[in-house]
Amino acid sequence: MSAATAGDGPWLDDAAGRLVRPFTVSNGRTRPSISLDLLSHVMSTGATPLGYPGPEHAQALDLCRAPVSVAEVAAHLRLPAVVTKVLLSDLVDSGALTTKPPEFHHNPTDRALLEAVLDGLRRQL
Repeated sequence: MSAATAGDGPWLDDAAGRLVRPFTVSNGRTRPSISLDLLSHVMSTGATPLGYPGPEHAQALDLCRAPVSVAEVAAHLRLPAVVTKVLLSDLVDSGALTTKPPEFHHNPTDRALLEAVLDGLRRQL
């Protein structure tokens, strides 16, 4: 069992997985400052956030160079959706990201829609 060093990216252990609890990434916060849906799209504005936001914030910002859904960012970061929403809301608050609500006018819990999103996420990973 070998643990990755801090310079190797996220703190992972081969057997145990992530060594840092997800909610430490959001400083224990469980509520984003803005309302974000899993299908909301976020995109970088090109502005640099003030201070050092943290490695997960930087990774999220890098993923958002093109419009991407909150669910996709969470999948790529391997973080719970609520933690990802907090990170993304931090970046929106700092002006580094912009957000757009999902573009659908039907039932957001429609099974076919959810299956299509899941299939798309599986193809990306």
